[in-house]
Amino acid sequence: MDSIVTKGGDAGTTGLLYGGRVPKDDLHTEAYGALDEAISALGLARSLATDGEAQKLLEGLERELFTAGAELATLPSAYDTYRKHFPPIDGAAIQRLEDEVHRLEKEFPLPDGFVLPGGTPPAAAVDLARTIIRRVERWTVKLHAAGMLANPLLLQYFNRLSDYLFMLARSLEGESRITAK
Repeated sequence: MDSIVTKGGDAGTTGLLYGGRVPKDDLHTEAYGALDEAISALGLARSLATDGEAQKLLEGLERELFTAGAELATLPSAYDTYRKHFPPIDGAAIQRLEDEVHRLEKEFPLPDGFVLPGGTPPAAAVDLARTIIRRVERWTVKLHAAGMLANPLLLQYFNRLSDYLFMLARSLEGESRITAK
């Protein structure tokens, strides 16, 4: 691509990853567009984090979510082509998130009340990403209900991811956590 300006979307449509044009308000574009927002929020968290290990972890999440976004940007009819280029989200990815949630729960027990986001800047950005992932999850449910989701494991993945991001934000807050009473 010579320029980001292609003019292909000037009429309100966009191209999906392996072919097909859809309206910019299509279920696919809503889902992967919201995921793009979550990735950006994680990038903000990474830029605010001062701990190198947290920065590395957040960058890994961003990269994994780009792959998940590619799945959301692929029509079921082109899913075999997708799988030739990218690994799909699978049960191992879901289990890894669940294991990390349990690990963090042991280190940072669940709060007694609702948590007010903003204990630290990186935690607040991760909480923002978590709420956006909940929106991604809702759009993914709609994709699935419409028969347009090739990999139903994405439903579990986004659900587990939001749990993980909740716990990750708590770990980034440390003692700075504020609860609503």
